[in-house]
Amino acid sequence: SIYRVNLIEKILATLLAKISNFIPEGGIWMNTQRPEWNDANNALVGNGVSMVTLYYLRRFLNFLKDLLSRTGAGKVVVSRELLEFFKGVLKTFEEHRSLLGGTINDTDRKRILDGLGLAGSDFRQGIYEDAFSGNKDELSLQDLQKFIALGLEYCEHAIRANRREDQLYHAYNLMTVENKDEVSISYLSEMLEGQVAVLSSGYLSSRESLDLLDGLKASDLFRPDQYSYLLYPNKDLPLFAEKNNIPEKEVSQSKLLSELVEKENTQIIVKDINGVFHFNGNFKNASDLSEALNDLDPGIYSSLSEDQKRKVLKVFELVFNHKAFTGRSGTFFGYEGLGSIYWHMVSKLLLAVQEVCLKAVSEEADPETVGRLLEHYYEINAGIGVHKSPALYGAFPTDPYSHTPQGKGAQQPGMTGQVKEDILSRFGELGAFVREGRLCFDPCLLRKDEFLTEVKTFAYTDLSNTHKQLDLEPGSLAFTYCQVPVVYQLADLEGMEITFSDGSKAARETHELDAEISRKVFDRTGEVAMIKLHLKEGGLR
Repeated sequence: SIYRVNLIEKILATLLAKISNFIPEGGIWMNTQRPEWNDANNALVGNGVSMVTLYYLRRFLNFLKDLLSRTGAGKVVVSRELLEFFKGVLKTFEEHRSLLGGTINDTDRKRILDGLGLAGSDFRQGIYEDAFSGNKDELSLQDLQKFIALGLEYCEHAIRANRREDQLYHAYNLMTVENKDEVSISYLSEMLEGQVAVLSSGYLSSRESLDLLDGLKASDLFRPDQYSYLLYPNKDLPLFAEKNNIPEKEVSQSKLLSELVEKENTQIIVKDINGVFHFNGNFKNASDLSEALNDLDPGIYSSLSEDQKRKVLKVFELVFNHKAFTGRSGTFFGYEGLGSIYWHMVSKLLLAVQEVCLKAVSEEADPETVGRLLEHYYEINAGIGVHKSPALYGAFPTDPYSHTPQGKGAQQPGMTGQVKEDILSRFGELGAFVREGRLCFDPCLLRKDEFLTEVKTFAYTDLSNTHKQLDLEPGSLAFTYCQVPVVYQLADLEGMEITFSDGSKAARETHELDAEISRKVFDRTGEVAMIKLHLKEGGLR
């Protein structure tokens, strides 16, 4: 049967599912949740902690904060079970809020994780066993706003804690349960996905965003030959003979391993002709090793104890570092693998940087910062490749390809999700925005060199599916919005002229349509035939 709830409850269910897996200064614990975009990191599920998810969670919370500030409702009704879940998470946040003033230690980290996790598991178990009761209780808007404000504080504390010395930000981390009272966080290498996500979070200032982009270009993620960015730094994988080698020091410090070597027992450890130690080659994982350790006869091996077994298992993890295995991303060379540019993520970077540029312009950041942010934006755009030569791109530059491996041209033809970011970015460059239901034109990022220097013909398809042509003058450019042609013309005075299908015209001093005319464009009624804007050259880049 269908269980019906309101929009606020649906949003809360989404939020609480993520926040109940929050680990302070680590991110969102991937105990069952997959990575955000890159399924080549799927092996992180279990030990992985996603700052990428947290960066987007911060963006979502900030959006929700703004949305709720404009509602007149004082309360909403939600399922009783979800409200108890909400209260459990809010209680944990409130009890530990004082810790956000500094670094959180492993003990406090575990306490917060337990408080949030128990609230989630109690809710989940209750639904599994008894389903929803159907009872609804009131949730005050004030409590919901308090929850969002606290969630933002915890997210922003974690973001600050994950800034690296090179001005980049951690993407995916690892959690280790040290004992029943402590959880520690360790870090993986830098990833492009993390930089895109933190830029998208909206938390960084214009200056901090510029520092990140400067650091990104100076990092191992930058690939000069394509003037673009790898998903992760390229690396040389160990050769076969370099794998499964146990350091001699670890053997000598282990009573059990030393005794096994002395008695030439090869169930666990083998010494080759070069004197190098290896674990039994039949072991697939730590479970196989544990089983072999349990098969040893304690009557023969005096050093066999639970403590010694644990130490051998630690050496096994030291040698193979299974915990840091991310999946295809760390072992493959094509697709989302090593040395590979995955173009969809570069386009996601482009859109994130555009948002940063628009924010800097709207906040009137200093001209140098705005200028350098725009330099990064257009460099990233150029690196994507539509204007590259076929020799450099490895294919026709206007054709879509998913990725470019090291030493090869573009591979795997076909349109990925990259197309939506590129469309959004282009409309952002053109300055076409919808604000409060009104179509606005504010091309603050547009460059002068995009305008025509000679007469050209613009071809488009109108709303009746008729192919049309429009003669453009020098100093103009054109595009369509909902199949309505929009022409930008350089002029001494700014303004806008709207041509209707009946031949009538309306002039505006601003570059903003009213709600009524905007609706006609959005609904594709055919009543608006063309929009022409006059722009001052000094307002362009």
